[in-house]
Amino acid sequence: MDSRFKLPTIEMPDLPLPPSIAAELTAARERLTGRPALQRLYANCFPNTLQTTTKRMDDGTTFVITGDIPAMWLRDSVEQVMHYMPFAREDEALRNLLRGLVRRHAVCLLHDPYANAFNEADNGNHWDAHDQTDMSGWVWERKFELDSPCFSVRLAYHYWKATDDASVFDEPLRAAMGAVVRLFGIEQHHAERSTYRFMRTNCPALDTLAHDGAGTPVGYTGMVWSGFRPSDDACAYHYHIPSNMMAVVALRQLQEMMQAWGAPADELERVQTLEREIDAGIRAYGIVSHPEFGEIYAYETDGLGHHCLLDDAGTPGLLSIPYIGYAGADDPIYRNTRRFALSAANPYYYEGRAASGIGSPHTPERYIWHMALSMQGLTAESQEEQLRVLELLERTDAGTGFMHEGFHADDPSVYTRPWFAWSNSLFARFVRELLESGVLAPREET
Repeated sequence: MDSRFKLPTIEMPDLPLPPSIAAELTAARERLTGRPALQRLYANCFPNTLQTTTKRMDDGTTFVITGDIPAMWLRDSVEQVMHYMPFAREDEALRNLLRGLVRRHAVCLLHDPYANAFNEADNGNHWDAHDQTDMSGWVWERKFELDSPCFSVRLAYHYWKATDDASVFDEPLRAAMGAVVRLFGIEQHHAERSTYRFMRTNCPALDTLAHDGAGTPVGYTGMVWSGFRPSDDACAYHYHIPSNMMAVVALRQLQEMMQAWGAPADELERVQTLEREIDAGIRAYGIVSHPEFGEIYAYETDGLGHHCLLDDAGTPGLLSIPYIGYAGADDPIYRNTRRFALSAANPYYYEGRAASGIGSPHTPERYIWHMALSMQGLTAESQEEQLRVLELLERTDAGTGFMHEGFHADDPSVYTRPWFAWSNSLFARFVRELLESGVLAPREET
């Protein structure tokens, strides 16, 4: 491996599990009686983020690495803890951890709202020290992915809703939210107003931006430009539709928070206007007529007549539209889009001897992502599909007791990233929702 890509190590302390999480594991063991494989997976995956990737910092913030990469991705760190939110109201230890993560996100956004991943300190660690962009020692990687600041809003909003703890609405968080709004406004007019550039050399084309780091041309749509997808791969066309959908949802969530903290009317009106402009752009430019599936959402567009029709395993993607809250699972265009995404018409949908599901250009061909299967289950409308997906997840862990990134459609023992905490968390959330809904009931032990 190129010496630029040797990963530094980071010492993660062995934190005691908050009481509510320990209690959930005990309860789930009973509720999963007669399902030993699922018991083991849940017991491993549900606490994985807290046990292996979470660190309390001296400043009271919380730092959460992805797993096998010693940096905190804004997106990943939020999804790594979302399945803990229902337990936070009554558990002070868990509230402190989550509140600390909200505050860490504010620190990161105020330092650089364009960055996707951060270090625990100003240590100069980078994925590639030769990236041509406005880097700093705090930033691990500076790929601008529109979904990243949206996830920061998502974290603050869901923490507040889960706990009623308005103490997180402090000056740093309010300033960070203001930085996000300004960023969105600039990147609605990328060519005219943005100074963001990113180039990486000696790398695959998906790891760098064309046109001297400015990306391929776009026309104005009202949507927000994004350099990279949630997979960390470069956009083909820089209006990433699922991320813009998430921006609409984030702006709605931000309005609710702003009303709670008493933001001035002109600031609230700016956020409302942004929301309307982005949503109108999605409706005008992000829907295409497919000869087989009818009206579907595109994955990307440039506002100049070009569209990218695919779905990628990462969140936000087209499959995850109900999960991020943009439209319901019963939305007619979503239903058409879902049928497209889970078909051979999607170039990253793979069918193999072991499983069928969505993969990504980020991993080798015919590699299905466990996260995509978990998301398929979380957004399924029928119990039959939910249980079918759960069975696929159970039998593709390669006997490890954990979820991975991608695995070969014909052979689950061939996989990427054995320690990928987000994948474990999303699987745990799916299982818990099945337990809470009653879809999963105890079996008689044999």
